Amino acid sequence: MPVRRKIDLTEKLIAEWPLSPAATLGSSVRARGIFLEMRAHLPVVLRKLLHIESRVLSLRLPEGADADVESASAIITQAMHNIEDLPVIPREVEDILTISSAERHRWLKDGRLQSAGTRTVKLRGRARKITFHVFDPRHIEDVLDRDLVTAWRDEDAATSAENRRRAAAKAALKRAQKSGRGGSTSGDGERDNASRSNLRGWEDFESEGLLR
Repeated sequence: MPVRRKIDLTEKLIAEWPLSPAATLGSSVRARGIFLEMRAHLPVVLRKLLHIESRVLSLRLPEGADADVESASAIITQAMHNIEDLPVIPREVEDILTISSAERHRWLKDGRLQSAGTRTVKLRGRARKITFHVFDPRHIEDVLDRDLVTAWRDEDAATSAENRRRAAAKAALKRAQKSGRGGSTSGDGERDNASRSNLRGWEDFESEGLLR
């Protein structure tokens, strides 16, 4: 991320554009992303004129500088149209929802987080490009408002617990089968019944169909 340049208050303020909560979704990372998106619309020579402070974009002209600030202002004003619909990128999603990268990947894969498409960008100073999923801001807002992250985490915890239980049951069954093969062949029926009574959770094995 580019290093923020401290605003020089002696610079002439040309225009300001406050970022609404609907645009930032309460995220400073999202606000910074919008700023970078708006700055990318400007010609390279004018990009340093645009600043962000307290979620307000501002266009400032240094004293004695000569630049086409009217053109720059018109570009930003036009680019700000429909800013609330700007796709949300991964690092913004993680900040807005307070989730980890692993959770984002998992929920995207199983469809709980719905992709709005992909974007491909070239990293600064590197030859390779990266492609990543972007998200509809209204979908992310809905996930946030309904606190779906909490529900998804509870679902994941329950699934993990069930998977551990099943794995433990299978391991216990394998151990029981190994110990059964090591004995003599006489009285197999009686030993099988005794083994059943000594195994904890035997009913779980049968109900899960593991013995069929």
